[in-house]
Amino acid sequence: MRNKRTAFFLFTVLLLTCAVHAQDSRFSQFYAAPLYTNPGFTGATVEHRFSMNYRHQWPSIPGAFDSYHAAYDYNASEINSGFGIIFNREDAGSFGLTTNQIALSYAYRFRLNRKTYLAPGVKFGFVSRGIDYSKLIFNDQLESNSATTLDVDAFSDRSVNYVNIDFGGLLYSERYWVGISASHLNRPNQTLLGDGAVAQVPIKYNFQAGYKFFLSGATIKNRDAKDITAAILYEAQERYDQLDLGLYYNHEPFVFGFWYRGLPVIKKYSDDRYTIPQNNDAVIILVGYSLPDRNLRIGYSYDITVSRLATNSAGAHEVSIVYEVASKSKKRRSRRFIVPCAKF
Repeated sequence: MRNKRTAFFLFTVLLLTCAVHAQDSRFSQFYAAPLYTNPGFTGATVEHRFSMNYRHQWPSIPGAFDSYHAAYDYNASEINSGFGIIFNREDAGSFGLTTNQIALSYAYRFRLNRKTYLAPGVKFGFVSRGIDYSKLIFNDQLESNSATTLDVDAFSDRSVNYVNIDFGGLLYSERYWVGISASHLNRPNQTLLGDGAVAQVPIKYNFQAGYKFFLSGATIKNRDAKDITAAILYEAQERYDQLDLGLYYNHEPFVFGFWYRGLPVIKKYSDDRYTIPQNNDAVIILVGYSLPDRNLRIGYSYDITVSRLATNSAGAHEVSIVYEVASKSKKRRSRRFIVPCAKF
């Protein structure tokens, strides 16, 4: 059993070394998961909004990464507030590492002038993180050449629970938006080792911005308008950072998008791949469809890996579904509150 504990200790140290720097899932369709991206987006809808996202990353690698996101938010326009609830799940690797979170978010909307709004938001989450020890196999199990199973009761710390706090803000008008957010402000301890061990989640900083260009003389009130939306998302977590930059073309009911993820000019590869992150990650192709009543949007994107993992990872698949519903009177009163950002 001592060999098992030693092996588990080394395994977990290695696991934490990798996982702490890549704690958070990344969605290519990050604007289809607005409450995940920035709590300032809470309530940035006409009345009710339901969203679901699924990402299957690196399917050709054993134990691929799966991310799930579901959220509901409500625009209480009469009190200039948005309320939301979020569910997240991450399955990483073939050893059963899972992270589950339930969170509540709130945003308050200030009107700066006739067309400009500021919406600060906050999110409080409860996180449970653990490993399925039954999926681990150690050397003495292999050497015994038997069907001996792991004594999971020997491990006292099967999971860790902690509170997570995020804060964000959003400034927007009918054509542009700018947002910032910071996640894990309380730097929770996510270690699975117990006995006073510490592995704090680094704070993640997030910046979003974009501008919508209306085509053919269209206006914000023209529901059949064609438009192009340019947007960026920059994230930094400890010494790791990444930039998503791209365009959406909307010609209802279809949306087509093209994105690039990476920082190849600012940060180049190093000979030591273990100390410098890879910053030439993926090219992303997206197709979206909105049903005629505009209540339902479905998006699919595929990440074409262009990093050193290109020959082994098989990219990433992602699907998003967003459903919005509102009463007729709410539509008339609240449409001015809608952020003009991309929908996928």
